[in-house]
Amino acid sequence: MIKAGIIGSTGYAGAELVRILLAHKEVEIAWYGSRSYVDEPYSSIYRNFFQVVDAKCMDDNMEELSRQADVIFTATPQGLCASLVNEDILSRCKVIDLSADFRIKDVNVYEKWYGIEHKAPQFIGEAVYGLCERNREQIRSARLVANPGCYPTCSFLSVYPLAKEGIIDMSTLIIDAKSGTSGAGRGAKTANLFCEVNENIKAYGVAGHRHTPEIEEQLSYASGEDVTISFTPHLVPMNRGILVTAYASVKKDVTPEEMRQLYHDYYDKEYFVRVLEDGVCPETRWVEGSNYVDVNIKYDPRTRRVIMMGAMDNLVKGAAGQAVQNMNLMFGFKEQEGLELLPVFP
Repeated sequence: MIKAGIIGSTGYAGAELVRILLAHKEVEIAWYGSRSYVDEPYSSIYRNFFQVVDAKCMDDNMEELSRQADVIFTATPQGLCASLVNEDILSRCKVIDLSADFRIKDVNVYEKWYGIEHKAPQFIGEAVYGLCERNREQIRSARLVANPGCYPTCSFLSVYPLAKEGIIDMSTLIIDAKSGTSGAGRGAKTANLFCEVNENIKAYGVAGHRHTPEIEEQLSYASGEDVTISFTPHLVPMNRGILVTAYASVKKDVTPEEMRQLYHDYYDKEYFVRVLEDGVCPETRWVEGSNYVDVNIKYDPRTRRVIMMGAMDNLVKGAAGQAVQNMNLMFGFKEQEGLELLPVFP
């Protein structure tokens, strides 16, 4: 049994961490951190935990938390984890950061896209990008893991096999993505009010969304070349879910069957990535509440383009579930422990 602390436990991703960890047989939650709700009962904020969690919210004192916990999850806005983490903390416990602070290896790129100064650049090189399906072995021995973003996770897993094998022309890659409103966080914002979101769909962050460099960096590693993409996210009126539709020209003489076989070769042994049957398109409703990512492809012979598709829950595989998957690897637990969550429908 290990002890976990969560800084930012009252955000959507933090609450999802609580939900998952409470059902994890190897973990006890020792710290429900929340700067906004110090000393308030956690179950008064999320009443789904009434008579389940009797703890009160604590502050974001990572120094003290590192003396009580074996692992710290930081489900906080960009900049906070980097401002708090230090060598003493990392010598005492492991840290899984759900923000972007340690995802991007070039500090100048991070500061440009996020508009803030990085407070702990000395740890960027050490941090392991926590995409388990790609960096599993490095994660096992890590003490600092950068949990991937939601859009980058779904985008990467949808495109990865064809990028890795050099099947697609990376300079032609376009990624169109849709997300539910929980991806914008729990903060009060006019643009996320019910009347603003309901019966509407809109693009945002056009030609400038801050997940763009993360997607480009990871696909560059996969393909072995510098990748520049067109990435456009959209907000749709649902609570959870991400749907990615990516397009690229095919540059090798391969059949649709050979391309599909590559997805099976890469993912058939991956517990949380499901390659759908031929002709079946991923849908967010079939992954909601789970750590699964559903992927599929369709080749268009008329345009010689391949359409790569993926769907997942942005709060689970896109945030808290993936963080727990990383924790399981770091502590030698079964990778799917606490994550064998069936999708919820309707």
